[in-house]
Amino acid sequence: MEIVKIIITIVFIIICVALAALVLMQEGKSAGLGSIAGAAETYWGKNKGRSMEGMLIKLTTVISILFMVLALVLNLSFF
Repeated sequence: MEIVKIIITIVFIIICVALAALVLMQEGKSAGLGSIAGAAETYWGKNKGRSMEGMLIKLTTVISILFMVLALVLNLSFF
Protein backbone atom coordinates (compact mmCIF):
# COMPACT_ATOMS: atom_id res chain seq x y z
CA MET A 1 0.00 0.00 0.00
CA GLU A 2 2.92 2.34 0.57
CA ILE A 3 3.91 2.06 -3.11
CA VAL A 4 0.39 3.09 -4.18
CA LYS A 5 0.55 6.16 -1.93
CA ILE A 6 3.91 7.15 -3.39
CA ILE A 7 2.63 6.76 -6.96
CA ILE A 8 -0.53 8.77 -6.22
CA THR A 9 1.56 11.48 -4.54
CA ILE A 10 3.83 11.75 -7.59
CA VAL A 11 0.82 11.98 -9.91
CA PHE A 12 -0.69 14.60 -7.57
CA ILE A 13 2.47 16.74 -7.76
CA ILE A 14 2.48 16.52 -11.55
CA ILE A 15 -1.18 17.56 -11.66
CA CYS A 16 -0.44 20.49 -9.29
CA VAL A 17 2.28 21.80 -11.60
CA ALA A 18 0.09 21.27 -14.69
CA LEU A 19 -2.84 23.08 -13.09
CA ALA A 20 -0.68 26.05 -12.15
CA ALA A 21 0.73 26.23 -15.68
CA LEU A 22 -2.72 26.02 -17.26
CA VAL A 23 -4.10 28.80 -15.08
CA LEU A 24 -1.15 31.04 -15.90
CA MET A 25 -1.52 30.39 -19.65
CA GLN A 26 -5.12 31.63 -19.75
CA GLU A 27 -6.11 35.17 -20.61
CA GLY A 28 -7.92 37.45 -18.19
CA LYS A 29 -11.71 37.52 -18.24
CA SER A 30 -12.02 41.31 -18.28
CA ALA A 31 -12.87 42.45 -21.78
CA GLY A 32 -12.47 46.14 -21.00
CA LEU A 33 -14.63 48.75 -22.72
CA GLY A 34 -15.01 46.58 -25.82
CA SER A 35 -17.66 44.47 -24.12
CA ILE A 36 -19.90 47.51 -23.58
CA ALA A 37 -20.10 48.23 -27.29
CA GLY A 38 -20.59 44.58 -28.21
CA ALA A 39 -17.13 44.08 -29.68
CA ALA A 40 -16.93 40.61 -28.14
CA GLU A 41 -19.52 39.29 -30.61
CA THR A 42 -17.02 38.66 -33.37
CA TYR A 43 -16.22 35.39 -35.08
CA TRP A 44 -13.60 34.58 -32.45
CA GLY A 45 -15.98 35.47 -29.62
CA LYS A 46 -18.67 33.12 -30.90
CA ASN A 47 -16.30 30.21 -31.57
CA LYS A 48 -14.34 30.51 -28.35
CA GLY A 49 -15.07 26.88 -27.42
CA ARG A 50 -13.17 25.63 -30.46
CA SER A 51 -10.20 27.92 -30.03
CA MET A 52 -7.03 27.38 -28.04
CA GLU A 53 -8.48 29.37 -25.15
CA GLY A 54 -11.58 27.17 -25.10
CA MET A 55 -9.40 24.08 -24.99
CA LEU A 56 -7.39 25.56 -22.11
CA ILE A 57 -10.59 26.20 -20.15
CA LYS A 58 -11.85 22.65 -20.67
CA LEU A 59 -8.45 21.17 -19.81
CA THR A 60 -8.26 23.31 -16.66
CA THR A 61 -11.67 22.01 -15.58
CA VAL A 62 -10.63 18.38 -16.06
CA ILE A 63 -7.29 18.83 -14.33
CA SER A 64 -8.91 20.65 -11.40
CA ILE A 65 -11.41 17.81 -10.93
CA LEU A 66 -8.53 15.33 -10.94
CA PHE A 67 -6.73 17.54 -8.42
CA MET A 68 -9.70 17.49 -6.05
CA VAL A 69 -10.25 13.73 -6.38
CA LEU A 70 -6.60 12.93 -5.74
CA ALA A 71 -6.51 15.33 -2.79
CA LEU A 72 -9.46 13.48 -1.27
CA VAL A 73 -7.91 10.08 -1.96
CA LEU A 74 -4.61 11.12 -0.40
CA ASN A 75 -6.43 12.47 2.64
CA LEU A 76 -8.20 9.20 3.38
CA SER A 77 -6.80 7.33 6.32
CA PHE A 78 -6.64 3.81 4.86
CA PHE A 79 -3.31 4.54 3.17
